[in-house]
Amino acid sequence: MAYTLLDIYQYLLNSYGRQAWWPADSPFEVMVGAMLTQNTRWSNIEKALDNLKQKVNLDPVSLLSLSQETLEGCLKPAGYFRVKTQSLQSYCHWYLSQGGFSGLQKLKTQALRNVLLEVRGIGPETADDILLYAFARPVFVIDAYTRRLLARLGIIKGNINYEDLRSLFESNLPKRVDLYQQFHALIVLHAKQHCWKNKPDCETCVLVKGCFYSGSSYDS
Repeated sequence: MAYTLLDIYQYLLNSYGRQAWWPADSPFEVMVGAMLTQNTRWSNIEKALDNLKQKVNLDPVSLLSLSQETLEGCLKPAGYFRVKTQSLQSYCHWYLSQGGFSGLQKLKTQALRNVLLEVRGIGPETADDILLYAFARPVFVIDAYTRRLLARLGIIKGNINYEDLRSLFESNLPKRVDLYQQFHALIVLHAKQHCWKNKPDCETCVLVKGCFYSGSSYDS
């Protein structure tokens, strides 16, 4: 059974229901979370965010008021805390220099993506997290979970590059922010509950009929 991307979305939506993701109290908190989540579990990001909130309001001016040592201490749960401290400080300075949210919101999506990618510590996935969840732009986020799922369903083969995979989603789905947010969140949830990297749980997987990996050796 071959699935289209919309088939996958519908199966996942029917199985898990709508998701309330990204969890944050403000667009800026989304940005901070997106920068911290690199190579780290979300549970650890929540600890780092809670540490920050106990010290100051979660806004760029307040974060920049913290000493290097204090900020590093807050970010320790997120891993690579010294590098992430420097990246977050750079982002706060840049964000303020651009006029904050209102200044950046005026940019068209591609222009906004381009300037985000010029900021220290921001790669394509982080930029697209920020675009989709903080600025509500129709840009699909590609992560390791997405690659794993599509490879196992036979939709992609080999090491397809980030931009080509993003284009695959955006050219085959309606350009709707809510759809992109829900689909990305559902893929993450499904990967965590069933489509594990090693020995996935295929018995109750809603996508098992179209999975090339079902019943094989799970070592990828």
